[in-house]
Amino acid sequence: MFSPRLKISSYAGLVAAVFGLASYRFYEHNGPGAVPGKEQVLVGTIVQGLSQAHYQPERIDDAFSKRVFDLSLKRLDYRKKFFLQSDIAQLMKYQTDIDDETKRGTHEFLDLSTKLMAERNKQMQALAHEILAQPFTFDKDETIQTDFEKMTFPANAADQREQWHKLLKYETLSRVAEMMDEQDKRHDRARIASIAKEPATAEPDRTPAQMEVEARKRVLKYYDEQFADQPDPSEMLTDYVKVICNTYDPHTEYFPPKDKADFDEQLTGLFEGIGASLQEKDGLIYIADIIPGSASFRQGELKKGDAILRVAQGAAEPVSVEGWHTAKAVPLIKGKKGTEVRLTVKKPDGSTHIVPIIRDVVVIEDTYAHSAIINDPSGAKIGYLKLPAFYADFNDNGGRSSSEDVKKELAKLTAEGVKGVVFDLRTNGGGSLNDAVEMAGLFLPSGPMVQVHDSRGVTQVLNDKDPRVQYSGPLVVLVNKYSASASEILAAAIQDYKRGLIMGSTSTYGKGTVQRIINLDETLPQELSALKPFGSLKFTMQKFYRVTGGSTQFKGVASDIVLPDVLSYLDQGEKESDYPLKWDEIKPAGYRPWDDQPNYTKLEAASKARVDASPAFQQMTELVQSLRKRKDETTVSLKLATFRTMQHQLKAESDKYEAIQKTATPLALAPLTADRTALGGDSVKVNRAMRFTRGLNKDITLGEAVAVIKDEQ
Repeated sequence: MFSPRLKISSYAGLVAAVFGLASYRFYEHNGPGAVPGKEQVLVGTIVQGLSQAHYQPERIDDAFSKRVFDLSLKRLDYRKKFFLQSDIAQLMKYQTDIDDETKRGTHEFLDLSTKLMAERNKQMQALAHEILAQPFTFDKDETIQTDFEKMTFPANAADQREQWHKLLKYETLSRVAEMMDEQDKRHDRARIASIAKEPATAEPDRTPAQMEVEARKRVLKYYDEQFADQPDPSEMLTDYVKVICNTYDPHTEYFPPKDKADFDEQLTGLFEGIGASLQEKDGLIYIADIIPGSASFRQGELKKGDAILRVAQGAAEPVSVEGWHTAKAVPLIKGKKGTEVRLTVKKPDGSTHIVPIIRDVVVIEDTYAHSAIINDPSGAKIGYLKLPAFYADFNDNGGRSSSEDVKKELAKLTAEGVKGVVFDLRTNGGGSLNDAVEMAGLFLPSGPMVQVHDSRGVTQVLNDKDPRVQYSGPLVVLVNKYSASASEILAAAIQDYKRGLIMGSTSTYGKGTVQRIINLDETLPQELSALKPFGSLKFTMQKFYRVTGGSTQFKGVASDIVLPDVLSYLDQGEKESDYPLKWDEIKPAGYRPWDDQPNYTKLEAASKARVDASPAFQQMTELVQSLRKRKDETTVSLKLATFRTMQHQLKAESDKYEAIQKTATPLALAPLTADRTALGGDSVKVNRAMRFTRGLNKDITLGEAVAVIKDEQ
């Protein structure tokens, strides 16, 4: 979502009116004096409102019904462990009827799916107890498919029992392997203590059989909690409405009252905890974003795209959160400053890691733009500018603006006499649209920077009106697959004007849409006050287009120079989500490219030659190929020795990334003269201010960006 400073107030008023009319329609549909049910009003208002106000309105027809049906099944039983094929056959009769139900104000599909899930839940609880009452042996050459999309719903009860037996065996095996690894680590610590002649804590060893008993207890406890914590009718309705919204596009979402409060808290950035936003997907809770300046950001091990499997409070017994909703998991993960949480996470490469994080408040200073000098051995000074997010004071309370801060950093870099600037937007998820426009204008004279197009066909061209160019020297913009929204607007403007080079992953994320949040209670007639609160709706109302006319949506911004990157093997981005809006184009804006354009052909050829000759980049390429191959291998052995060997291989490959970085020729990063002076030369304060450069001296991507800057001179 972007800054409300974008001039959309009249359109926003029209949108609110549309939702108000939709609610009146469903209120009056019941006839004089009749009071509709909350389900009817909520679903009807949202569907009818979105069918008119969404950027890409959908017809309420059989195609709509099929989308809702398919996504509902995926969300209800992603692991295909509850429903039988006979259940799916029963539900199929509603596959093309959900649109008609919505128009009638009924919800037969929701009712039947809820009833069937409740029945299967009770049966599967008894089955899990029966299976887990007997010990597992892990010496057979047996496998399980871990990509549930490749599985089918069980044909009958016997087939379902076999699937559950394998699933419970796999989860028990995973915990036994973790216990064995922890025991091995204790042995290693004891050996080190013995060599150093230091006292070590003695703890008796356990056999694999003893671990298996403990592991089964943990798995049973987890499933008992899952079975006992079944959603009530209100929660089922909420989930159903969320599914309907997500069939329009991934960023159109329904927030029940509590979820909206959590969302507002995240937007402030001022809260205690680990500093990561979460997202439910395919039955797991994923790290959707790491907040700059947070405990997770400073700790460094937790990454966007990690799936949280278990949560432990310090050294206490971990609680499995697989299959949980984020609302239930958040209280376990959040906590007071200074307390420790240990997250067991599954990395995208399949390896499992325990990440300990000391909870803290977000350090606001770390979220701001920072710059440093890279002193090259040739004697050249290269400027490094890092922007974690496009922040702004959305309430006009005199707060900081990312565009103003970047302007100041560029002025300081220019005063240092830098020969070029590397602008780092890697993993910058976006923020203020106005700041993105103004920031692009710091590198360009006045002119159009981005176009905003709405569902009415109205295009607004957003211009930088300042003819001054803050920085006119060589420029490289670093991006990766997690550079999104405002980052893509800025990168696209730099690329389209041929002002600098975009370097990094094959392309950016591909999120080129604008969302607005409306309070549904404010749109509903007074007569429905007894049914409130209804919550809020975030929906896509506009789309971004480059000055060339092409959208940043779906495709993202392709890099001019592509570098091997550990994220390259991941299927991450807008196009990998459910029902994303597609790429298209509109009429180009009138713009004039930069006069002193980089020699793209020469610079790309020189970079390719360096990368091909670099041992570090060669190792990175091999690692990416290996990880991509591993990612496609979704069949896992249920034999303990084989399973542990595979997990250790995955861990070793995951650790290779850090090892590769260490082989890089170190970069010499130093604070700016102006910053030293402002801090009074206090070395402690200077070192604290330079925390944002941690690890950058061995960053091979940054090293290559510096080489490209030197090629331009």
